[in-house]
Amino acid sequence: MNRTDRRRAPTLTLSLLVSILASPLLQGEELGQVSTKFRVVGPNDKIVIEAFDDPAVAGVTCYLSRAKTGGVGGAMGIAEDTSDASIACRQTGPVSLAAEIRDKSRDGEEVFRQRTSILFKTMQVVRFYDAKRNTLVYMTYSDKLVDGSPKNSITAVPLLDYRPMQAERQLQDTGKSR
Repeated sequence: MNRTDRRRAPTLTLSLLVSILASPLLQGEELGQVSTKFRVVGPNDKIVIEAFDDPAVAGVTCYLSRAKTGGVGGAMGIAEDTSDASIACRQTGPVSLAAEIRDKSRDGEEVFRQRTSILFKTMQVVRFYDAKRNTLVYMTYSDKLVDGSPKNSITAVPLLDYRPMQAERQLQDTGKSR
């Protein structure tokens, strides 16, 4: 091990520890799954659907579908999932953006992370703000310590006044319509 590697080792170890400890905080709620490949031993390969709320933007919920490898390796948590994923985010309530999001200083902020192999590979979702169109853009992609995948998916959430939608729901609940 050369001198540069010795200096980097504590940083890499700390980065790995932080990402392992922070991962549970940015995970989603599993909504459902479908099997895609039968495995004689261990669970089947599947596509999992997860939902998560943006931790910094109340009123936005994202739905992520991603591949999950089964078999013995998948059951033990040592199989590597593919980088395939799709995302759709929607405004689910009133949205108020923090100044740091509006001024774009938090562009690229991670809002979701899921470990997709035993070491070094993660699926993540990052957020950007398009001020010109008053729209939040979310992108999902996969990366590894050394190399990542160019596979990605994006979704856009135009920020709308939520009150008229709530009033319409209240009218529908009371049996009246416009």
